[in-house]
Amino acid sequence: MDLREKVRVIEDFPKEGISFKDITTLISDGEALKEAVDKMAEFFKDKNIDLVVGPEARGFIFGVPVAYALGAGFVPVRKPGKLPADTVKVEYDLEYGSDILEIHKDAIKPGLRVAIVDDLLATGGTIAAVTKLVEQVGGEVVGLSFAIELEELKGREKLKDYDVMSLLKYDV
Repeated sequence: MDLREKVRVIEDFPKEGISFKDITTLISDGEALKEAVDKMAEFFKDKNIDLVVGPEARGFIFGVPVAYALGAGFVPVRKPGKLPADTVKVEYDLEYGSDILEIHKDAIKPGLRVAIVDDLLATGGTIAAVTKLVEQVGGEVVGLSFAIELEELKGREKLKDYDVMSLLKYDV
């Protein structure tokens, strides 16, 4: 199956000049979703993954089923104030401004092998922040997997110290 055919591309959304890659059409197709999750999980098959981490919200969409396929647990990374127990946070830069992500302090025991899964690799800022959080609480980031990568934005360069896999790559 060509998963690229399952992604709807919407030009000039959310603003003029942006070519938005809409995964809702991929995830609403059961066969396409299964293939995407299976391929993402396959990347981690022989890496002895203990936990999958995914940033809110679309990282949950792919992260939980990948964790299930691997027989691993899932740990959410969220915006401030969304997690109920003690957290560790990291602030990171965006194109215009900054943002903060948090993870529970006790979510990852030191030495556990972690896969990070998200829907999109663009500039790499969010996932670089997620890797910092995982490492701050003692996890070992084994690899990163994305449904879509926007190659022109060079996010992979920010993640050069990690093993990165993307199902679909676009020039933007």
